[in-house]
Amino acid sequence: MSIRIQKTFEALFALEEIRGIFRKSLPTGLDPDEDATFRQRIADLKTIVADLEAGTGTPKVTKIAGTIDVRTREEESINIQPIQAAGRLTTEARKALISYGDGYSTCDACRKPFRLDKISKPGIADFHDDLAKFVNMDLARVVPGARRGFQAVAGTLVGKGDTVIVSALAHYTEFLAVENAGGVVREVPLNAQNLVTAEATAQKIEEVKTETGKLPVLVMIDHYDYQYANEHDIAAIAKVSHQYDIPLLYNGAYTVGIMPVDGKKIGADFVVGSGHKSMASVAPSGVLAMTEEWAPKALRTTAMVGDLTKRKFGIKEVEMLGCTLMGGTLLSMMASFPTVKARTLKWEEEVKRSNYFIDRLLKIAGSRVLSEYPRKHTLTKVDTTGSFDTIAQTHKRRGFYLSDELSSRGIVGEFAGATRTWKLNTYGLSDKKVRYLADAFTEVAEKYELTVLP
Repeated sequence: MSIRIQKTFEALFALEEIRGIFRKSLPTGLDPDEDATFRQRIADLKTIVADLEAGTGTPKVTKIAGTIDVRTREEESINIQPIQAAGRLTTEARKALISYGDGYSTCDACRKPFRLDKISKPGIADFHDDLAKFVNMDLARVVPGARRGFQAVAGTLVGKGDTVIVSALAHYTEFLAVENAGGVVREVPLNAQNLVTAEATAQKIEEVKTETGKLPVLVMIDHYDYQYANEHDIAAIAKVSHQYDIPLLYNGAYTVGIMPVDGKKIGADFVVGSGHKSMASVAPSGVLAMTEEWAPKALRTTAMVGDLTKRKFGIKEVEMLGCTLMGGTLLSMMASFPTVKARTLKWEEEVKRSNYFIDRLLKIAGSRVLSEYPRKHTLTKVDTTGSFDTIAQTHKRRGFYLSDELSSRGIVGEFAGATRTWKLNTYGLSDKKVRYLADAFTEVAEKYELTVLP
């Protein structure tokens, strides 16, 4: 680890220890013992900062609570891990996490009607309104990850034995959400380009209708799937769904927060996004948005009454289990939101950088792209069976040699040991980092005498 990165973390931890002194003191101020401890901690901090500035010193802290490694992946390396790229916290989100990390910090000023989306300080109520506008839907709720958005919709619409249409590339959490509600999934097959089409969706709906005598109750389709990150014609699929009067859930786990999403233009009844995957937020976090038509069902409030106490909690929304995101999770999402909104307007620049890297990778003879090409997304599935894997066949480290080579160049996040088919994501990398990344793969190829085209 770079000594300056090490000392940066030590300084942050030292400040947290100083903060702990104030947390233990009386509101009237520090007592003599606490003041002495405070001054000693300040002296220690000054030493750390001096080492940080000079780039000197030795590592003092390598573990948190004695067992947890300090995570420096984002500070030390270029991380191309497919699911982490757009979930990196912004500076403001990290500040929010420091300030609001306590479990119920969002509830400091909670007043009647005692519901998360009604809290005005901090501005959680306004944030819910902003989220709905962000994806051009009528209402929005924050949820613990996209999967809980799927679960909420499935819990609302799906009954025992009901059918839900999903893609043959659907994420496992879509399956679990339907299964949890007692339903069954039927998958729309892919065409030769690994795409889900409106025509294939209509055919699947007809098959279900013929076999069961009933229409599916929901169509749940990814805009960009997680396996190839191919773009599926979600607007046309929504149109087909509505022709059968079936609501459509737009899975935007890989779109909401990184590219513009207009739910109503698409024709979505529900829009689900992932905070920790695509909105620079602490996990687990996400968003569920919907049109007004579905709010009475999806956001229904409890009608249950206790038989002994006669208690009732009518303001609480059943599918939300009352309140959802609290503390640093939600505040990180809120703090990142201005940046997230702005970055969606630069999506084409991100795709351009993705294609630059893929173009360079394809110059290494034997490398292929399994996703759509040219790329429309920053997440890509590649096949290096004909290039890097040819070295793995005889290398003593087998496929791990590539991980070793990349790691030595400060690149992490590739599937360790994978040299055949694997995924990477360039989202959020600057021009210079993408060039560095491409140069690194070229250097490794040349080192092992693979053919690199001009």
